[in-house]
Amino acid sequence: MHEQNVKVNGMVKRYIFSIAVVILCWFTTSVFAAQTSETRTYNLSDGTQDRTYVLYRPTTLDRQTPASLVIFLHGGFGTDSQAESSYNWDAQAHQQGFVVVYPNGINRSWNAGGMCCGPALRDNVNDLGFLTHLINAVSKSENIDPKRVYITGISNGAAMAYRYACEGTYPIAAIGAVSGSFSYPCSKPHAVSVIAIHGLEDQHIPYTGGQGTKGVTKGSWMSVPQTLDLFRKANDCEPVTTNKNESVQTDVSHCAQSHEVTLITIEGAGHQWPGGKSKTGILQRAIGADPPSTALDATAAIWEFFQHHTAQP
Repeated sequence: MHEQNVKVNGMVKRYIFSIAVVILCWFTTSVFAAQTSETRTYNLSDGTQDRTYVLYRPTTLDRQTPASLVIFLHGGFGTDSQAESSYNWDAQAHQQGFVVVYPNGINRSWNAGGMCCGPALRDNVNDLGFLTHLINAVSKSENIDPKRVYITGISNGAAMAYRYACEGTYPIAAIGAVSGSFSYPCSKPHAVSVIAIHGLEDQHIPYTGGQGTKGVTKGSWMSVPQTLDLFRKANDCEPVTTNKNESVQTDVSHCAQSHEVTLITIEGAGHQWPGGKSKTGILQRAIGADPPSTALDATAAIWEFFQHHTAQP
C-alpha cells in the first residue's frame, strides 16, 4: 500500500509539473507574441475626452528613418478594430513600409460638420482637435515624416477627412475619401491633394448630391463633383483629363505646387470600399451596406496616389 501511495503521489507531482510547464510556456508565448505584435491599442486624451486608437507598424520598418503615416477613419457605426479588419491597410503597410493608425470616433461616429453624423455631431465633439492631437502624438512616438501624413476614410470617415482638409491645422499631404462628400459648404479648403472614389449607385451619399434614400444619415449632401471642384479651385488646377476602363472612370486634375485632384467613379457600385472585405452581419444589413466592388482595389489606389504627394511648406 505504501508503495502504491508513493507511485500515485509521484504521478500526481509529474502531472502537476507538466501542467505548470504548459501554463508557463503558454504565458511566455503569449507575452512574446504581445511584445512582437505589430498592432497596438493606445489611449490618448485630447484634453476633454479619453480616446483610443489602434496602431499598426511593420516590425521590418526602420525606426531610425522617418516613416509615412496613414490615418484611417472608420465609417458610421464602425470601430477601430472593424476598420483594421475590413479594408486591407495593414497588408498594404506591411508591403510598402509605413505606419497606419485607426482612431475610434465617439459612439462610432465623427463630427464631420453640417448634418454629419450621429452622436459626435449632436454632442459637438472636437474631432478636428483630436485628429491634430493624434497626429502630433503618433509623430513623436513613431518618428513620422511631417511631410508625409495622410488621412483616408469611408462614408462618415470620408466626410471627416474632407472636413480636416478644410479646417484642420496640421499640414497633411493628401486625403483619400471613399463613399463620402462634404456635408456642409466649406468656403475655402486647404491646398491639399485629394483622391476620391465613389460608386455611381451609392444611395447613402448620392454621387449627384442631395438626400440619401438608404442608411440612417439625414440631410442633404453636396454632390461629389461639387466637392472636388472646391479643391480644384483651391489648388489652382488644370482642366480635367479623363480615362475610362470598363466600369471605372478616372478624372485627373494636375495643379499648382505638384498638387493633384483625382476622382474615380465606378459604375454599378454602391456605398462600399472597393476591394474590401464583405460584411454580412446584422448591423451591416440594418444600415443597408452594399457589397464591395471588385472593379478596383481602393486601398492600393489610394496608397499609390499618396506616395506621389508631400505636404508643401
